[in-house]
Amino acid sequence: MLTVQFIRDNKQEVLDRLSIKNFSNNALIEEVLQLDESRRVTQKDHDDILAETNALAREIGLLFKSGKAAEADSLKARNADLKEQAKQLAGQLEELKSSLQNKLVEIPNLPHTSVPRGRTPADNLIVHEEGVIPALYAEAVPHWDLITRYDLIDFDLGNKVTGAGFPFYTGKGARIQRALINFFLDEAIAAGYREVQPPLLVNEASAYGTGQLPDKEGQMYACGLDSLYLIPTAEVPVTNMFRDVILAEEKLPVKTAAYSNCFRREAGSWGKHVRGLNRLHQFDKVEIVQVAHPDSSYAVLEQMREHVTGLLRKLELPFRTVKLCGGDMSFTSALTYDFEVFSAAQQLWLEVSSVSNFEGFQANRMKLRIKDKAGNIQTAHTLNGSALALPRILAALLENNQTAHGINIPKALQAYTGFDVID
Repeated sequence: MLTVQFIRDNKQEVLDRLSIKNFSNNALIEEVLQLDESRRVTQKDHDDILAETNALAREIGLLFKSGKAAEADSLKARNADLKEQAKQLAGQLEELKSSLQNKLVEIPNLPHTSVPRGRTPADNLIVHEEGVIPALYAEAVPHWDLITRYDLIDFDLGNKVTGAGFPFYTGKGARIQRALINFFLDEAIAAGYREVQPPLLVNEASAYGTGQLPDKEGQMYACGLDSLYLIPTAEVPVTNMFRDVILAEEKLPVKTAAYSNCFRREAGSWGKHVRGLNRLHQFDKVEIVQVAHPDSSYAVLEQMREHVTGLLRKLELPFRTVKLCGGDMSFTSALTYDFEVFSAAQQLWLEVSSVSNFEGFQANRMKLRIKDKAGNIQTAHTLNGSALALPRILAALLENNQTAHGINIPKALQAYTGFDVID
């Protein structure tokens, strides 16, 4: 969340940078500034009246001590009127603060100055590409045919038990899932991340803290009776570990990794780009999260980007990294890199990871702060990344490594799967 002081002090910069995200609701910015001005005026009036009542209380006490009861009673009536005014102003002040807060959370994060302008993924900037796109044998098929041929995933059974987008992984398909999860976690631990296993449900405060509420409320599965939400990513519970926390500057960065199921209501559209594993309502992912000092958060972002790069190299997948344009960025992000792998049978680039710096946007909402040795306090920066999301990784692995005799397993995974080929 942007602070009202920053908006007030940098109004034109806020408008200019938000325009990169194609945000055109300038009236909202004006409304925030007007509410803030009303809040400040009301706060001053309230404070002035409280100061006057305190001064009158002292004067009344002195008058009573001096035996001037009549004068004291006259001032008591005046003080009672002032207290009633203060009470009314306090109510107005709370309403203004609430209205201001509700408007502030509608404003997206400012994009970093390096974010390119654009409206769609076609406007994203490719910043890196590596790996050899495999030449498949003549009878190669997409992964949705491979999983049926080798009995790896059962979509029909998932549809029967739950609904579309909730598959059963079976046999070697389940073992590959477990192998990928363990591989990604081990790599994160080796890179200095502390593993946690978070809850799969979060409360409203947590969803609000990382920006899912109110922006993405319709995309989450809600447990209405308990006001809980199934997590769309482990980012939500892991980042909220630090809500209302002040961290010592010398302990930064704080690095946390977590595996979780992820739940998303997005229905998608028809077509091969959402077939099979390309889009699911429930999927598995390993998430890496860092809390960093504002001075070093972009260096941390590059380290996280390199970590994901290393995973894709070890999986021997052709991939590219793109810097998202303003129109393709999330509400909360200041800068995002997406990683895409090439799925040879589909002839598609599939997104498998986003690595983002949120700067102080989430931390302001969560009141996550850092303190230096001199006792100075400032807002922390938060970052996260998928390292990695499994469905499209598995789709690319199956398609790119298929042969006439089976599907080869990358060397980095063989110690985890216990087999080197699916046949």
